[in-house]
Amino acid sequence: MCSILGIFDIAAGADLGELRRNALAASARQRHRGPDWSGVHVDGRAILVHERLAIVDPAGGAQPLRSEDGSLVLAVNGEIYNHRQVAASLARPYRFQSGSDCEVINALWRECGAQGLQRLNGIFAFVLWDREQGRYLIARDPLGVCPLYWGRDRAGRRWVASEMKALVADCDEVGIFPPGHYYDSASGELRGFWQPAWRDYDRVAGADVSLAVLREALEQAVHRQLMTDVPYGVLLSGGLDSSLVAACAARFARRRVEDDDRGEAWWPRLHSFAIGLEGSPDLAAAKLAADALGTVHHGFTFRFEEGLDALPEVIRHVETYDVTTIRASTPMYLLARRIKAMGVKMVLSGEGSDEIFGGYLYFHRAPDARSFHEECVRKIDALHQFDCLRANKAMMAWGVEARVPFLDLEFIRVAMGMDARHKMAGDGRMEKAILRQAFTGVVPDPILWRQKEQFSDGVGYSWIDGLKAHAEQVVGDDEFAAAAERFPFNTPQTREAYWYRSLFEQHFPGDACAATVPGGKSIACSSPAALAWDPAFAAAADPSGRAVAGIHQAAVA
Repeated sequence: MCSILGIFDIAAGADLGELRRNALAASARQRHRGPDWSGVHVDGRAILVHERLAIVDPAGGAQPLRSEDGSLVLAVNGEIYNHRQVAASLARPYRFQSGSDCEVINALWRECGAQGLQRLNGIFAFVLWDREQGRYLIARDPLGVCPLYWGRDRAGRRWVASEMKALVADCDEVGIFPPGHYYDSASGELRGFWQPAWRDYDRVAGADVSLAVLREALEQAVHRQLMTDVPYGVLLSGGLDSSLVAACAARFARRRVEDDDRGEAWWPRLHSFAIGLEGSPDLAAAKLAADALGTVHHGFTFRFEEGLDALPEVIRHVETYDVTTIRASTPMYLLARRIKAMGVKMVLSGEGSDEIFGGYLYFHRAPDARSFHEECVRKIDALHQFDCLRANKAMMAWGVEARVPFLDLEFIRVAMGMDARHKMAGDGRMEKAILRQAFTGVVPDPILWRQKEQFSDGVGYSWIDGLKAHAEQVVGDDEFAAAAERFPFNTPQTREAYWYRSLFEQHFPGDACAATVPGGKSIACSSPAALAWDPAFAAAADPSGRAVAGIHQAAVA
C-alpha cells in the first residue's frame, strides 16, 4: 500500500507552482504510508502525488502510472490480486508500462470505463486523470480496506487523499469517500458499483456450503494475497482467525505466487508476530499456535506506560476517537514498529471473520437466521470505520501493509452465500462453529476452539483497566460534566471517551472532522439488532468483550 493525493477542478490561470508546493506539503503528512519513493504529476487541470510502499515490482512500478501515450495518469493505494487474470481477459490491447499489479486499472478504463471496477478483486483507493477527456475518476474498494477522504478547498477545487490529515489544512469541507463507490467528474455523481446478491437474505436462504468448499475458499484467498516481492509475515494473536490465516500461509509460503508457484519464494520462511502485556492471553496462545504451525515466531511485550505514551500519536494516525478502535490500535501500532525494524513490509491479518461469521459474543442472542444474516451485513458495511481502519492505519503508521484474506471478495461470496442458520451460535454451540469445523486438524484444538477475545482484551486485561483508570485521573469532574457543551456532536459518554475526543480535536478540529467518526458505541450495544435481541445490552457502557454480560466465558457452558 501507499498514499495518494489528488487536486482536481483547477481553474484556468491558477498558480500551478504554488499548488504543486501545497500538494507536496499535504502529501508529506501521509508519507509514513509510502516511505520508499515519491512521484508527482502536474498539468493544467490536475495534480496527482503518490508516496510509494514498494511491495510488488519494487524495482519498477513507480507511480503515478502513465499509459504509453501519457494521456492516462493513475495514482493507487492498494493491491489488485487478480491483475494477471484481468489483463489476460482484456478485449482491447493495452501496452503495459510497468510490472505493477495496479496498472490494469488504466487498461480497464480504456476498455470499459468505470464498469471495469466490477472485474477487480483487491483492495484499492485511486484517482485516475484522463487528460484527453479532461475527466477524472475516484474509486474505493467495496469494503473500504484502503482509506480514502475527499473535500473542497476555498477555491472550489476537489482534493482527495488517503488520510484526513493531508486535507485539514486546505479543506473546510472534509468527508469519507464511501467504500464500493466511484465518482466520475463527467457526470458529477457518486455511484455504487458493488451490490452482491448475498446482501439479501432471501437470495441465500436455504443455501448450503460444504466444509471443504469453505476451507478451500479461505486457502485460495490467502494464496492470492501472498502476492509480494518483499519480506512478509503474519499477525498471530493466537485466536481462531489469525491462526487460520497463518496456517493457510504456511501451506503456500515456500512457492512464489507471481509465477504460479513454479519457483521458490524469495522469502520462504514464514514469520509470525504477536504482542501483549507480560502474561497476556494472546502471547501464550500465539506461541502455542506458532509451535504447531512451524512459523518463525516473534512475541513482543510492551509495558502499560509505553502504550500510554504512544496513544496521542495513535489517535493522530488512526484518525478516530472511537474507544474500541483506539484501545486495539495502540498495541497494533507498537507491534508495527517492531515488525518494521525487522525489515518486514507486509503482513496478513485476520480482520473480517467476526463480521462474516457472527463471531461477536452478542450474536449468541440472535433470534433467527434472518436477523443473524442482516446483522452480519450491517457489521460488514461498518468495517471501514472500525477494524479495517485500525488494521490499515495502525500498521501503515510505520510503513507496514496489512492484508485481510477474510475480506477477499471471492471468499466473502462463498461465506456470505450460505444460509446463516449454519453460522448461528447459542444453546451450547460456539460462535463461528462452522469455520472451526472446516479447519479441524489444521491447528491445535485449544486454538481452534478458543473463545472470542477482542484484541484489546487479549493483549492483557490490565491494558483496558489501566486506560480507564488513567482517564479518571486526567478528566476532571467539571470537564466531564460539561462534555455536552464542549462536544455537542457525538458527546462522549465516558471519561475515557472524553479523553480520546480531546486528543483527536487537537489534530482534527471542527465538526466536519468529528463527523467522520461514527457516533455512540462501536460494539454490540450500539447495534439496533443487539438491543432488540437483548435490551440488557443498552446498559453496557464499556465496549470490552468482557462486558457482554452472561456470554463471555459462559458462552458455551
